[in-house]
Order: sequence, then C-alpha cells, then structure tokens
Amino acid sequence: MKLPSFITPNTLTVTRIALIPFGVYALFLDGGENPDYQIAAWCIFFILGMTDIVDGKWARSSNRITPLGAFLDPVADKALIGAAMISLSLLDRFPWWITILILTREIGITIFRLLVIKGGVIPASKGGKIKTLMQNFGVGFFILPFPSWLEWFRVGFISIAIILTVTTAYDYVRVWMRSR
Repeated sequence: MKLPSFITPNTLTVTRIALIPFGVYALFLDGGENPDYQIAAWCIFFILGMTDIVDGKWARSSNRITPLGAFLDPVADKALIGAAMISLSLLDRFPWWITILILTREIGITIFRLLVIKGGVIPASKGGKIKTLMQNFGVGFFILPFPSWLEWFRVGFISIAIILTVTTAYDYVRVWMRSR
C-alpha cells in the first residue's frame, strides 16, 4: 500500500504530539479513579509511545531523516512523558519530585543540546533511547490500575528510569566536555 506523499515520518510525529491531550483527557475522566478509563489512558499513551518506534524506523528505512524530524521526535517524547507525569502528579498518583526531576533533566538537556549544536541537531544516544523506553514503561505502570501488592514492580521500573535519567544527562555533558 502506497501512502500519499504528504504522509511522512514527520507527519506521524506531529500527529503523536497532537493526540497527547486525548491521553490526558482519559486520565482525568471520572476523577482519575475509574480503572476502565485508566486502562483507556494507558492504551492511548502506549500507542503514542509505539509510534515513536514506527516513525523512527520509517524515517531510516525510507531515507527520510530530516533535521526537523531529529528535533521533533525527542520533543514529542518529552511532551508525551511530561503530560503523563504532570497529570498523574495532579491526581496524586505519581510523586511530584520524580516529575520535577525528570522534566528538569529533559528540558535542561534539550536546551543544552540546542546550545551546543554545531551544524545540526545532536541525535539521541543509545542510552537516551533506553532511558526514554524505561521512563515510558515506568510512568505507564503508574497509569494502570495496579493492585497494591505490585507496587514494588512500579517502583522498580521508575527507579531504573530515574537512574538512567540522571546518568544519561551526565553522559551528554561529559561527552561534550571531552569534544571541546
């Protein structure tokens, strides 16, 4: 099946950003306490997260990697995870300190990457991609209506995400310092 030429990996990325409010809306339905809406919100966020993989593979396989896409893709990732964490924190289902830590790192490293650009966007490192995956799973487990006996599972995933969040930020700065 051949897609129309106006549908590109960047179109998918922009669509992902535009659909984030639907996940947020689902999280807040019925006061955020209805397990059915929690599962619906998780499904929306999961599908949007999976499009991150699809648009990246599509861009690489079709030789459609663009500076705009290299910039927008991590912005979409940060918007997705940020919207979920802020929503969950507002609902008292996710610790504010984790939201602040992760968003500070994400915004700080994004600004850092933009400031140290030399001829193009600095692509995400492999560690950064794993960090994003762990953040998505970690936060995703807070969206789902887990029973209390599985709390250790949620905490374990988000703990790994926090460690990767801090270490990859340090790594970006370290690599930049060595290249100077």
